[in-house]
Amino acid sequence: MTETTRTAPAKVPGTAPPPRAVPAGDGSRRGGRVLRRLTPWFFLAVPLVLLVTFTYVPVGNMLYYSLTDWDGVSPDRHFTGADNYRQIFTRPELFRVFFVSFYYLAASAVQILIALYFATVLSFDLRFRNLFKGILFFPYLINGVAIGFVFLYFFQDGGTLDSVLSWFGAGSGHAWLGAPSSANTSLAGVSVWRFTGLNFVLFLGAIQSIPGELYEAAQLDGATRWQQFRHIIAPGIRPVLSLSVILAVSGSLSVFEIPYIMTGGATGTTTFVIQTVKLAFQFNKTGLASAAAVVLLLIILLITWIQRRLVPDEKVDLV
Repeated sequence: MTETTRTAPAKVPGTAPPPRAVPAGDGSRRGGRVLRRLTPWFFLAVPLVLLVTFTYVPVGNMLYYSLTDWDGVSPDRHFTGADNYRQIFTRPELFRVFFVSFYYLAASAVQILIALYFATVLSFDLRFRNLFKGILFFPYLINGVAIGFVFLYFFQDGGTLDSVLSWFGAGSGHAWLGAPSSANTSLAGVSVWRFTGLNFVLFLGAIQSIPGELYEAAQLDGATRWQQFRHIIAPGIRPVLSLSVILAVSGSLSVFEIPYIMTGGATGTTTFVIQTVKLAFQFNKTGLASAAAVVLLLIILLITWIQRRLVPDEKVDLV
């Protein structure tokens, strides 16, 4: 018997090679890689839609309205260009309200100092320190409208403050909210009472994140409390302190709740945000109010940028 052998067919010149067989698992592996790449976007889809819908679209509409004379009701909007911005910077009654923010800026500096002091003291082992932590943070948990009504009775003629001062022989019946200087000082004091707890918690968390071995080594070297604060605590909380300064500046420029509830902007207590709200809803000048909101946003961004340039975040290595 003769054994027959099979020979491969001769390759014809000019013809393409036969396709290679793809293993059955390659397609599923490729689909799995694509699915893994798309999975994060599936989870981000809803938050991104909400962010764009309720943040970037309103900001875009605000920019558009600031270039028109829209009254907020009529469907007609006439393009006015930069006229609204020119009015904000040229009409003294519109730009003067920025000076009221200096009262709240000074109050922010006071509350940062108070919060830093108590956060430093209560970070050490003291009796009843948890009680004092709760007392300091409690005002921040109260609703701003409720705080406004409480202090409205506190500062009224013959109210709580006058009654307390009368115990020490001081004259009563002073109109604390009747003059611009005393009214703005009183309102700024209320903001100190309310927001000190927020800065206190921020500082306390930053201080407690510092390794305890540093305090032990400092005590062994004979360092005083002030030296521990200067060389350990202050460098360790620098990023949080920078954040608090940014929040203080932006908050002092955008004060609304407390002065609106207590005085409604009367007696020279109108802030920039109160004026913006009145322009939009009381005087039906939505275009001008939108321009004011854009100016406030740009000022806050500019101050934040300057602050970040002057005091950049540096990685602090205390160990």
